[in-house]
Amino acid sequence: MKPTSLFTVALAVLALMVLSQSVYIIKETERGVKLQFGEVVEPDLKPGLHFKIPMVNAIRIFDARVQTLDTRPQAFLTLEKKRLIVDSYVKWRISDVEKYYTATSGDSFRASDLLSTRIETSLRNEFGMRTLTEVVSGEREEVMDAVITDLSQRTEAELGLAVVDVRVKKIDLPPEVSSSVYERMRTERERLARELRSRGNELAEGIRADADRQSTVLLAEAYRDSEIIRGEGDAAAARIYADAYNRDAEFYSFHRSLMAYKESFGSGGDVLLLKPDSEFFRYLGDFKR
Repeated sequence: MKPTSLFTVALAVLALMVLSQSVYIIKETERGVKLQFGEVVEPDLKPGLHFKIPMVNAIRIFDARVQTLDTRPQAFLTLEKKRLIVDSYVKWRISDVEKYYTATSGDSFRASDLLSTRIETSLRNEFGMRTLTEVVSGEREEVMDAVITDLSQRTEAELGLAVVDVRVKKIDLPPEVSSSVYERMRTERERLARELRSRGNELAEGIRADADRQSTVLLAEAYRDSEIIRGEGDAAAARIYADAYNRDAEFYSFHRSLMAYKESFGSGGDVLLLKPDSEFFRYLGDFKR
């Protein structure tokens, strides 16, 4: 190969290497800064194809999408000095690339640490101004709105980050307090259960006593009515018998004597010792009647 051809190939390879080192691409989900000997010369590189001077310019590219920072559970004090363990997370994104690079050197871990510190401070301030009831249920949304507003102002000014959302995942009492609280709740529920049970028993006794009283009254009234009806029936029967027998008293007397003879002599083994002129034999001895 001729020296001229070899030089041309070497020059082409060198040009290709320089060109590959001079071209870079920023994606739609990314932002970047251009540095010249460590100094920012282009603070916000937009998506697209860009050029740089090799060995002079350096490019730092960052993720511009919304990111989630899951913070460590922290202990905060409420207005009434009650200690709570709060677990939260924050949604954030880069809003000012130059300021973000200047504050964090483009280190996402350092950015997370700085953001966590500010979130902790903001939550501590908001929890310290409210009671336990307010932060747990009453004013949860107001607390989050206040934290988002405060964080957005501070992080944009200091870190170049925009806070999209802050949410509390869980609020717990410390373990040593939770057991006593649960025990207190259990005792209170047991006391309420005993109270309700005693009220129920009292009401049941009242209902049972009233039912027994009504049963006794109904039975007494029924017995009274039955005795009255039975007495009236017996009186009506006696009146009918008396009326029937008064129509022929002699026949009635004769009939009763026959019934007495039948009862007395119905068994062959019976022995009666009576005088012949006894009133018992009046119809057997006197045939003229």
